[in-house]
Amino acid sequence: MVFFSTNDTFTAKAQNILEATWREFPSLAKNQIALTWIVYDEPVIVNTGGALSSQEFWQYPLQGFSYRGEEKIYPASVVKLFYLVAIYEWLEGGMISESPELNRAIRDMIVDSSNDATSYIVDMLSGTTSGVELSIEPFETWKYQRNIVNRYYQSLGWKELATINVNQKTWCDGAYGRERMFLGETYDNRNMLTTNAVARLLHSIIGGVAVSSTASQKMMDLLKRDVTCKTLEKGEEENQINGFLGESLPNNSSLWSKAGWTSTVRHDCAYIEMLDRNPYLLIVFTEGKENSQNRDIIPFISAQFAQI
Repeated sequence: MVFFSTNDTFTAKAQNILEATWREFPSLAKNQIALTWIVYDEPVIVNTGGALSSQEFWQYPLQGFSYRGEEKIYPASVVKLFYLVAIYEWLEGGMISESPELNRAIRDMIVDSSNDATSYIVDMLSGTTSGVELSIEPFETWKYQRNIVNRYYQSLGWKELATINVNQKTWCDGAYGRERMFLGETYDNRNMLTTNAVARLLHSIIGGVAVSSTASQKMMDLLKRDVTCKTLEKGEEENQINGFLGESLPNNSSLWSKAGWTSTVRHDCAYIEMLDRNPYLLIVFTEGKENSQNRDIIPFISAQFAQI
């Protein structure tokens, strides 16, 4: 049972969009996409600056839809959203201390999607560092420490988080030494998320109840995107708008998002506000080498939902 319910109207609209997507992009197999969509009816309970207590917030019913929303998929940089919430939990709990360098890394991890900054954040969260291979006993201790973020999310008791794995750094060229050992011979210990898990975490952030209302607002500030950046600047490979959900939104829209991409996946998760529309949350994961290089699939899907 997920944290939202669905109905025939939502299901029909979303299924029509999926069918249109498969017609437009025949290379996208039905098992190469996962999607979660939540619409906020009046009274809108998100982006209120934390006006509701956590207990009140979670009592409000939600309407939504998911397709393969419980399928575990490699999340690429979308996992940084989970490290973002965790680092603010650690800060507010006094487990680590704020510093200019930590704030710089938090900002660069989300705003620029820096893998180097993420490595620093994961080290801060877990008290571990990358490096050469370790012998058995030190490695067992190292692995236990690295899994602290997983233990934090399991402690929340959310069913959507039951199968996720968030214990790996993100890389440009790949893992070496103890990091490669930790991934497993066949990469069985890779980060894994579902679109429903991402939806619930993002819902808590925009609702102002992730860690605290103050922390949630700081996270919202970092996730805010400029939807007018629809083309890439010279020398720019990605900007988290072009080729993602924000590309097809009107320029007067408001967008909070975190994208992720590699040579085999292209994902985005977003909270969207538009004029004369109910605000909504949309998470889209796509897999496959050909699909990951296709910058039109996710904007196409976003355009369909923006018209509902």
